[in-house]
Amino acid sequence: MSIINIEKGDKNKILRAVSEEVTDVKNAELQSFILDMKMTLDSTSNGVGLAAPQAGKNIRMFIASDKLKLAQTVFINPEITKMSEKKELLDEGCLSLPELYGKVWRAEWVKVEATNENGRKFKMKATGLAAQLMQHELDHLNGILFADKAEELEKYK
Repeated sequence: MSIINIEKGDKNKILRAVSEEVTDVKNAELQSFILDMKMTLDSTSNGVGLAAPQAGKNIRMFIASDKLKLAQTVFINPEITKMSEKKELLDEGCLSLPELYGKVWRAEWVKVEATNENGRKFKMKATGLAAQLMQHELDHLNGILFADKAEELEKYK
């Protein structure tokens, strides 16, 4: 599996579409896709999250890296239910925009509800990098790229 890069023509439609809800979590095809996404994310040197659209499917799911040491790493049909009013201007990049980085305003903390790969619903409060990741990946599920929100967008030198 490869990560879709925004500059690959028709693939932009996938990254710009609003993703559809997952209805059958225990589907064998979905479970295989989850494993592929985990292996793809693990093979990146600088990625901490990967949304399904970045891997070619417009479904509401993202994977968080084990590096973040969260209780869950698979977020199916995630929703932010609450977030801090206070925001931080944070450095951000994206595996689908590998040459760009910028600063994005993100809530300091978020509360998220989702379903894991076993079909169990869970709630989680996240701060720091985990909160930033959840906001970034949920943007992907809504067809929004960090570059759409970034201030001081620059190319890596």
